[in-house]
Amino acid sequence: MSDWIGLGFLVLLSLVVLMGLKVLSIPRTSTEAEFEKEAGRSKTMLGAGFETLSEMLNPSEAKGKEAVNEVKKGRYNKKQGVGKSVGNDQEGDKND
Repeated sequence: MSDWIGLGFLVLLSLVVLMGLKVLSIPRTSTEAEFEKEAGRSKTMLGAGFETLSEMLNPSEAKGKEAVNEVKKGRYNKKQGVGKSVGNDQEGDKND
């Protein structure tokens, strides 16, 4: 009797798995604009891996990407007052 229960459970489990895979395999419809937006936003693991490998083999490329990002943010070649307050700079200028 217990053999039939076990067999029934395995058959039921395999049917549920097959139905779940069938539901997951249904393609999601999207517009061309949605597809392009998603494709531009997400990187694939393969693309990210090649980018990392490229940065390891060519460090100047990584520095170039960093410089482009800084230019876009408006921070390129600007000195940051790390550790200095505005009040101390003005007092130092007056004393010099």
